Amino acid sequence: MRRLLTPREQRFHDLAAELADEFAQRADQHDRENSFPFENFEKLQSSGYLKITVPEELGGMGASLTELTVAQERLAQGCCSTALAVNMHTSPVGQLASLWRSSRDARLERWLRDVADGRVISASLSAEPGAPLLRHSTCTLTKVPGGYLLNGKKIFCTMSSVMTHFTTMAQFEDPAQGPVVHFFRLPKDAPGIRIIQTWDTLGVRATQSNDMALENVFVPEDAVFHTFPAYTLDGKMLQSVWGWAQPTFAATYLGMAIGGMNAVRAYVLRMKKQNDPHIQQAFAEMEALAETAHALVYRVSEEMASGRILSELEVQEGMARVVLAKYVASQNVTEIMNKAMVVAGGWGYSNRSPMPRYFRDARAATAQPYNLFDAADMIGKTALGVEVLPAVPIAGVTPDRQSFAKAA
Repeated sequence: MRRLLTPREQRFHDLAAELADEFAQRADQHDRENSFPFENFEKLQSSGYLKITVPEELGGMGASLTELTVAQERLAQGCCSTALAVNMHTSPVGQLASLWRSSRDARLERWLRDVADGRVISASLSAEPGAPLLRHSTCTLTKVPGGYLLNGKKIFCTMSSVMTHFTTMAQFEDPAQGPVVHFFRLPKDAPGIRIIQTWDTLGVRATQSNDMALENVFVPEDAVFHTFPAYTLDGKMLQSVWGWAQPTFAATYLGMAIGGMNAVRAYVLRMKKQNDPHIQQAFAEMEALAETAHALVYRVSEEMASGRILSELEVQEGMARVVLAKYVASQNVTEIMNKAMVVAGGWGYSNRSPMPRYFRDARAATAQPYNLFDAADMIGKTALGVEVLPAVPIAGVTPDRQSFAKAA
């Protein structure tokens, strides 16, 4: 169904639509070739999309979280891989913009201005083999004069093909505090960083989310911008990473499914099958699934943008809230594509149609963090008042309770 957008939302939607329609012409080729769409990122840069979430007063477009979900949804209708990749830049930049608005930190301001000027293309690279994301890290930091030496491995390094800098995390055994997780920024060309070409997957192939080896990489002390105790749910991570990532990932995958619906709708009309009651029923069910996900993603985005999730909910409750948007969207997206493939029939089974790409891309939604099992764990325990991990509240923002279980 057609979205009802505000004038500002329409502005970002129209920008994404123009880009998406062009990217759609190359999406199948990049999928077949397992190649990164460099030309798409040149267009994202020249159009200003890469600075969509930089505050206007710092040279960007000033898109809010809700406005970014609108844009990402439309962009993914053309090429899901491109939209997923750029989300690893636009969402983290939006996270830093929200922190800058509350702190007016000079370092954040310089970083955001560099993004607006095109000097920085950033990526958020935190995934590791065998480590629950943003709770602890298998990468290690060893103290040396002036900073740390970083060693370890990152996986799913989306945007690594075009980034100039990236943010990531690693664990440090602090003599006084015990194990802590440091978040920091690094340039891509720092000595000891090596991208390993491993990406050959079922779907979202053009993201080229390859592995990264980190061997004695020097991390200056002033590159560290946040620290929290390992094995906790950190409120700052909710305020920044998860509060933005979950709704925008949900919107991106939802846009991909709508792209698949649009493709099969065009096929149905071309074949004059629109009066078939079975096809009408399938479209009714697909629309209901899409609109259900829309409603939840929009609500959660607005609750994050207003600050209510942070100010009125305990950290674990807030985490469960934003994760729920991604959880529902992921399942609805895969079900939409299941139904779309039934409607498409033999045409949809052919690689001459875009339907196999849409179908395969949808499968990534259930695996990308929070995957369905981790999301269900977070949501189910929260519903029953069971603590997932000790929480670190945001001082002066989130309710400061001793534990979620006691508060419940």
